[in-house]
Amino acid sequence: MVSFTLRRLGAGVVLLIAISILTYSILFFSSANIARNLVGDQATEEQVALKEQQLGLDQPFLSRFADWFMSALSGDFGRSWFTSEPVAVAIANRLPITLTLVAVAILLTAIVSTLIGMLAAVKRGWMDRAVQVGAVIGYAAPGFVLAVLFVTLFAVQLRLVPPVSTISPGAGAAAWFTSLLLPVIALAINAVASSAQQLRSAIIKQLERDYVRTLRSRGIAEREILFRHVLRSAAPAGLTILSLQFIGMLGGAVIVEQIFALPGIGSLAVTATSAGDIPVVMGVVLFTVIIVIVVNLLVDLVNGWLNPKVRVS
Repeated sequence: MVSFTLRRLGAGVVLLIAISILTYSILFFSSANIARNLVGDQATEEQVALKEQQLGLDQPFLSRFADWFMSALSGDFGRSWFTSEPVAVAIANRLPITLTLVAVAILLTAIVSTLIGMLAAVKRGWMDRAVQVGAVIGYAAPGFVLAVLFVTLFAVQLRLVPPVSTISPGAGAAAWFTSLLLPVIALAINAVASSAQQLRSAIIKQLERDYVRTLRSRGIAEREILFRHVLRSAAPAGLTILSLQFIGMLGGAVIVEQIFALPGIGSLAVTATSAGDIPVVMGVVLFTVIIVIVVNLLVDLVNGWLNPKVRVS
């Protein structure tokens, strides 16, 4: 298990470096007018050149990237070029909102998709067909479309929840609940539809295995077979699906946070990208990749514990 973990960590480090280089390259070659935007249209060319020198925009790519990467390794992610706020502070203030949004959505997805997938796999009649039709409809509905519909119906027309986020420093649990309720559901519906279909197939495959017939022949209760044996055997496939859904939700959170005015890292990334704020964008990318690597590592470790064949492969 130690070598298995080290291999996964090594792959994660390589991925982190590769994405950092790729993202910095894109930002580097699209940063021509950043200094002009910072000093204003009325500034002289000398003032623009001075600002470029202060920001290091006059340095070659490798020099700039090496300076940023070495600083990031020491925990210094720089300051925002537009607000002068430390990047680490900006992300730390917004990351809990995004992580709470995605974590609750993935937990809801795991519970609901498991129940629906098991129900569809066991009840192979009209119930199975109804679940499959509902899954196709849910999968076809984009999360941002659902978010707009939820805001229009439940927030604007019915006024059951506020149309925009009320989360602020020191806000209570009620503000978090009302602000995250609709975004969580908007993110989870599509994920539930996809995960339920995959779990249904995995559970059906396990129910057709010889060991299930052997357990039934021994008189073991169907519920015990389903929950203790079948669900455990189907868990690796389900966890892999949920890890992919988690990554997708991080991307979907960018749009959902914009729609519901949630002050998370998704909205921070959009604002920083449109302004060309390279330190903030790189900080968001770095933290997001680290989160993805940690989640995938945890899923691999759980899968390796559930299925030793995974560790060998």
